[in-house]
Amino acid sequence: MSRLRLQADKYLAVGKITVRNNLAYVHDFVIRSLFLLVILYIFVQLWAVTFESTGENRIAGYSYEQIIWYLIFAEAVIMASPRLSMRIEEEVKKGDIGYQLTRPVSYLWFQYAQYMGEAFVRLPVNVLVGGALGVFLFGWPDLGLGWIGFFLIAVGAFTVNFLLSMSLALCAFWVEEVRGLEFVYNKLLFTIGGMMLPLETFPDFLRTVCEWLPFQGVVYFAAKSAVHFEWITILKMVLIQGGWTILLSFLLYAVYRKGVRRLNVNGG
Repeated sequence: MSRLRLQADKYLAVGKITVRNNLAYVHDFVIRSLFLLVILYIFVQLWAVTFESTGENRIAGYSYEQIIWYLIFAEAVIMASPRLSMRIEEEVKKGDIGYQLTRPVSYLWFQYAQYMGEAFVRLPVNVLVGGALGVFLFGWPDLGLGWIGFFLIAVGAFTVNFLLSMSLALCAFWVEEVRGLEFVYNKLLFTIGGMMLPLETFPDFLRTVCEWLPFQGVVYFAAKSAVHFEWITILKMVLIQGGWTILLSFLLYAVYRKGVRRLNVNGG
């Protein structure tokens, strides 16, 4: 038990160091997050036209205000997610991966601790920047416990996103260039992952398919938990995220073990 505690403390320390390092550059994150306002402004205009043309107060159970707040939280999660593919790709190309693998820590756990530390510095910044637009348009939102639900589900969302992104990033052990895979993956999050549209707006068949895929656990769950908070729904989301975490962990470990055996370092 003490050994497990020691290991946990080690990776917790990695996460804390990452948080401190990123807090030193928080002003850069704020400036970068201003792009979020441009994206949200476009969505605000599009949805304003959509609601006006349909003449409905609600679309798929969402009011205009709820849709915009949904998009604010969804974009905050996406923009807070570190780009693992670029990091791993550079490590392989430069040969730094050899040094990383010889450290007296698990490479995967080390990357996870760094990932979560960075993500949870970026996330509040994105929520504040995007939320400022929401407050300007609608006033302070009546989300109730949605704030708790969002940050609770965000832990699982970033975990599932890490497992998927890291599995793709480790393909650099074979092909080195993996940014194309990351591009495709991000587009899946934008579409069937529920970033651009809540899954309730999808046709029944497509929504059923999406509910059997892990992408909903990254964006849709987090955003919906904020604007439509229900304890029973939160529990269901946590269980689904937990199930995908277990399955994707086995996948990631298998890719990692096979990749390490075939790794050919080309850097110095």
